[in-house]
Amino acid sequence: QVQLVESGGGLVQAGGSLRLSCAASGIMFSINTMGWYRQAPGKQRDLVASITRDDSTNYADFVKGRFTISRSNAKNTVYLQMNDLKPEDTAIYYCNVRDVFRREYWGQGAQVTVSS
Repeated sequence: QVQLVESGGGLVQAGGSLRLSCAASGIMFSINTMGWYRQAPGKQRDLVASITRDDSTNYADFVKGRFTISRSNAKNTVYLQMNDLKPEDTAIYYCNVRDVFRREYWGQGAQVTVSS
């Protein structure tokens, strides 16, 4: 059974930091890309950042310079370090994992709330 377990969300004041983690288990084939998406109320789900197995990264413009994505292939875990958080970063953050056959898996979501 595939499981993506997210942790690290919460409430923080503007300018603060949070670190999200997502541990994947039960995926039969090798994981290729791991990433984070976010969805605010009434808005679409947007890519925040992604990282390939060889550590090539991609960031949305709205987080460049503030967020850092990393991963541990040995632990099948992806991290998102979020610094200088802003109220507009408030959203549910979803972990996303794709295997080498492009099958896609999602985490349950972690609430991040940034107060002004």
